[in-house]
Amino acid sequence: MSTAESASAPDPIVTSHTSSSTHRRSESVVRPARQLIGITATLTALSLGLAACGGDDSGGDGDSDAPGTVAEKKEEPQTWPLTGLPVDGKGSADADHPVLVLKLDNTASSAPQQGLSQADLVVEELVEGGITRLAAFYYSQIPGEVGPVRSMRASDIGIVAPADAALVTSGGAAQTVQRINDAGIEIFNEGSPGFFRESSRSAPYNLFTDMGKVAKASEDGKEARPDDYLPWGKEGDLPAGKPAGTITADFGSHSTNWVFQNGTYVNQNTYAADGDEFPADSVLVLRVDVGDAGYTDPAGNPVPETIFEGTGKALLFHGGSVVEGTWSKDALDSAVQLETKGGKLKVPAGRVWIELVPIDAKNGSVTYGK
Repeated sequence: MSTAESASAPDPIVTSHTSSSTHRRSESVVRPARQLIGITATLTALSLGLAACGGDDSGGDGDSDAPGTVAEKKEEPQTWPLTGLPVDGKGSADADHPVLVLKLDNTASSAPQQGLSQADLVVEELVEGGITRLAAFYYSQIPGEVGPVRSMRASDIGIVAPADAALVTSGGAAQTVQRINDAGIEIFNEGSPGFFRESSRSAPYNLFTDMGKVAKASEDGKEARPDDYLPWGKEGDLPAGKPAGTITADFGSHSTNWVFQNGTYVNQNTYAADGDEFPADSVLVLRVDVGDAGYTDPAGNPVPETIFEGTGKALLFHGGSVVEGTWSKDALDSAVQLETKGGKLKVPAGRVWIELVPIDAKNGSVTYGK
């Protein structure tokens, strides 16, 4: 075929599938839409007619087309960081003051001690001469006047830092104050709000403080909940242990004796005022290394330093039984972790007295009996 013939020939008929299918989709959409408009108009008319005849349904006799309600998930109550116990009602464990740790004398000269019954948790630590001092933790409730307030030790860093707590103390040796400051621990001592000398007692056992005033002075306007101090759990989580109704924690020149009575452990040689004793639901004994703090007290006794990091043997006394395990602490400011051969060990929620007993046979031992 020549070029002229090609140019004069009629255009071929081409079937366009695209335009044809588009046209069909358009028709298939339009027709149902028109039908829907008609149906909607009919339903609207019926609805108006029913409304005119039947009145409103505010009385609730008619069927409701509201979707079914879904039960709200019940929130778990908050717990206190130093006891693991639930906060009452819808209260919060957040506070705008830190945990306050009071250094409390623990000799006959301190009797009667004030404020132990309101502490959340107590740690007993070795000081010079084989005697002990107490670190009483307050957070869930803040007492009034407490004391006698005594000096701090370098050992307190590992005790206080995990709770990001402030230290309430009479003071300390220059080396100790420097180390406490370097650890970033806030100090409240004589001269701070709340401190006073009790005229009926002799120095140095006459320094007291009003913890309410200390708490007020420590407020920073930022409410928060500290981390749990111990790995809290339920009583049912505790593995079976050996019978242990009596405990003796010996620090060298002082022993603390406990007897399990009526569901709690009773301190047999406490210096607390009558009715102001600490109600221990559990006693946790941690065997610790003790080093030399590098200075002596006024009597010439070397000042010991409890090394509260690393690992060691643990004895958890609860409900008249003892469970043996190990404790570990990665750093001075880390929380204590507990384990048995069977796995993680949880402390039943409640008030706990912690005994940091030296592993040195001359200066520390623990015995218990049925």
